[in-house]
Amino acid sequence: MAEKQSILLVEDDREIALLVAGLLERDGDAVRRARDGAEADALLAERPADLILLDLMLPGEDGFSICRRLRAVSPVPIVMLTARSDDIDRIVGLELGADDYVAKPFNPRELVARIRAVLRRCAPAAAAPLPSGNRLRFDAFTLDVDARRLFRGDAEIELSTGDFDLLLVLLRHPHRVLSRDQLMDLIKGRTWEAFDRSIDVAMSRLRRKIEPDSAHPVLIRTVRNAGYMLAATVTKA
Repeated sequence: MAEKQSILLVEDDREIALLVAGLLERDGDAVRRARDGAEADALLAERPADLILLDLMLPGEDGFSICRRLRAVSPVPIVMLTARSDDIDRIVGLELGADDYVAKPFNPRELVARIRAVLRRCAPAAAAPLPSGNRLRFDAFTLDVDARRLFRGDAEIELSTGDFDLLLVLLRHPHRVLSRDQLMDLIKGRTWEAFDRSIDVAMSRLRRKIEPDSAHPVLIRTVRNAGYMLAATVTKA
């Protein structure tokens, strides 16, 4: 990416913060550092970030709570950075809307690659004007593909980059059963791990946003032992 990206690093360990900030700055990013949620809020109030790199274990408010707060008001990409590598922590983070999760100790090149992948996926969201050409309709919804924005009527539904990527794949393959492996292959730019259940987590989160009753989904159906299927008809808007 030629354009310098603004990254907010929320990390209370000074040595790790210096290491990560130095790594990203050498790669061309502008990095601001915060030690806790209050400092992060103050920095975001001054100027928004292109991506937030968020530690899980912080003094006071933890990373889960900060992620929940941020996701309620903004689609800003969030990558969680933590020493806790338990599957349950990763799943909770993704449920709350994090776009990726990197465990410490991390490979520096992998961290940069994951950040770049998340930034690539969300880059079109920066376009302010609402394009008129590339829109898809399904049920009561309209997805503006170029602007990466979803509407139910005139009301916009906030999508994380992960939500958008998953929904777009489903809309491009309506009435077709897609296995977890197929979904992972079709969602480009994301690093998936062996036996990863992140697709199920992401599907659950997306259903809560578009289904009338996410406990009894009718738009995105689960096909037992096969995968998922978008049951709605998709048309060009």
